[in-house]
Amino acid sequence: MSFASSEPHQPVVAVVGPTGSGKSDLGVNLALALNGEVVNADALQFYRGMDIGTAKITVEERKGVPHHLLDTMDVTQEASVADFQNECRAAIHDIHSRGKRAILVGGSGLYVRAALDVLEFPGTDPVLRRQLEEECETKGLAPLRARLEEVDPVSAARLGDARRVIRALEVHGLTGRPFSSFMPQREYFQPALQIGLNVDREQLRERLGLRVHRMVDAGLQQEVERLDAVGLRSGKTASRALGYAQFLKVLDGGMTADAAAEETIVATRQFARRQLTWFRADPRITWLDWQDPELVAKAANAVNAASAPTT
Repeated sequence: MSFASSEPHQPVVAVVGPTGSGKSDLGVNLALALNGEVVNADALQFYRGMDIGTAKITVEERKGVPHHLLDTMDVTQEASVADFQNECRAAIHDIHSRGKRAILVGGSGLYVRAALDVLEFPGTDPVLRRQLEEECETKGLAPLRARLEEVDPVSAARLGDARRVIRALEVHGLTGRPFSSFMPQREYFQPALQIGLNVDREQLRERLGLRVHRMVDAGLQQEVERLDAVGLRSGKTASRALGYAQFLKVLDGGMTADAAAEETIVATRQFARRQLTWFRADPRITWLDWQDPELVAKAANAVNAASAPTT
């Protein structure tokens, strides 16, 4: 049975929620029901070779549904939300131009917002960035924070680590505007519907623990070793990924595999809590029970309701 809509101006569908909640499976099944194609919005699944540790959907699990923005980067490259915004919107436009339905799937909150919302990204200046980094190295963070408090007190109150403080000062130096003025409003760039997976938190905790152990059994340490040989440590984004950072310590002899697995479980559970906090703050999300046997049909019905022409 197909739930596909004939409405020409179809909303973008986004499947969101915490890691381990079943977003990838729902995305595929929705695509099959709605004549759709999936666009990845998980920042770590851009990376070629980072398969086990990111729970990347396999070719078999995709069930023939085209997936966009998977395996587009080497681990040495740094992910950019601004680049993703351009690439994602181009993919959505291409999918819709062919009469298909674009289904965005991922739990990277800022990336989802970049795809869906009116959101402007200021540029970068490597020279200015390096000057600020050198100042931080020689004088410490306090003078930079004091300067940020003068030009952008909102950001100064929100940002704690050196990297973000430096970025806020870089943006102010480039644009003359406070970094906080670039923060997104909850305004869709084009029609959109977000479907969130509502989880039982205790069940999710258990699932995430089991999932990490399955990753280890499937060869996570060997995957990290292979990626280390092609530059994983030099990648600012990839090297910090959950599981990968921990198992690099195993390769260095500073941690046992069991300890790395336990540290990964703790960090993954913390990450899932942050994701829930992020998505719960968005009142536009339609929440559905992650274990509802009618989940796909209910999600498809919600999409078709949102696609129906207004009278």
